[in-house]
Amino acid sequence: MDNNFDDYGLISIMYHRFNENKYPSTNIQLDVFKKQLDIINSEGISFVHPRNFHKSLSKNKNQRKILLTIDDGLLSFYENAWPILKAQKIPFILFVNTREVGSFNYMSWDQIIELSKSDLVEIGNHSHSHEYLVDESSDLIKKDILTSIEIFKKKLGKNSDFFSYPFGEYSSEFKKIIKDLGFVFAFGQHSGVIDETKDLWELPRFPINEKYGEISRFKTLMKTLPFKYRNISPEDKYLIQVKNPPKVIIKFYDNIKNLQNINCFSNEGNKWRNSKILFIEKNTLEIEIAEKFLGERGRINCSLKENNGYWRWLGVQYVISDR
Repeated sequence: MDNNFDDYGLISIMYHRFNENKYPSTNIQLDVFKKQLDIINSEGISFVHPRNFHKSLSKNKNQRKILLTIDDGLLSFYENAWPILKAQKIPFILFVNTREVGSFNYMSWDQIIELSKSDLVEIGNHSHSHEYLVDESSDLIKKDILTSIEIFKKKLGKNSDFFSYPFGEYSSEFKKIIKDLGFVFAFGQHSGVIDETKDLWELPRFPINEKYGEISRFKTLMKTLPFKYRNISPEDKYLIQVKNPPKVIIKFYDNIKNLQNINCFSNEGNKWRNSKILFIEKNTLEIEIAEKFLGERGRINCSLKENNGYWRWLGVQYVISDR
């Protein structure tokens, strides 16, 4: 029997490919996908329609909720997953990068327009080029996003309020551009549960694929809760080498029970390990990252065990610059 938590938050999950075995890092097998949907339904978790997304963060907090998102607009989604979601009347956001539309293995505009006419579907903006925009100049980022907005308006009659950062990567400057261009919400690919305290242009999602989508893990994800924090330092998730490793400080809200039992892990030195944490104040902790983050991304995951198998979960992802 579930606990009556004061706020279950909203779990957001992200898919890419369906039954494309050549790409296990972004693919999910269709039989597994069907089982995942069954788990969501059997757990009594409600699918949130994108148009009710913002409202759902402040209303019915004792109701378990989930938002389904799919990135890239690949043909395997249209052919394999869309018929299932349509039959079960499950709402979702399909994030489309406009340059690839109609090319090999991608949906066509006719197919995207077909989906856009469904009451279940929001077509979200995923940039034009889907390049590593976070490494580019502000002018180039803005030009790329303006191109996608123009195409959205031409093909769909309007741009979306929803944006998904390519590769889930963003900087403070990239985030500002997205806000200034009128997007109301923007999603990364760092893990965590959404609630009303989260930055609306830095929203977390759990990526689901063959490695991170197997059934036992999926059941655990469905038992995650929001980890409410006031701020995380450094605020900019784009990390230049002179600031690598970062001094990470998280200030949590006051009413989190048993915060002293928190565990944090990071992939510093390109190896996942338990991070040393130090409480500076009662609700403020420093995560001591001893080695530099290597590769393209630095990740930190913090969790706190609750009753009946639930976990508070907070993920942080840094983009590691080679400069």
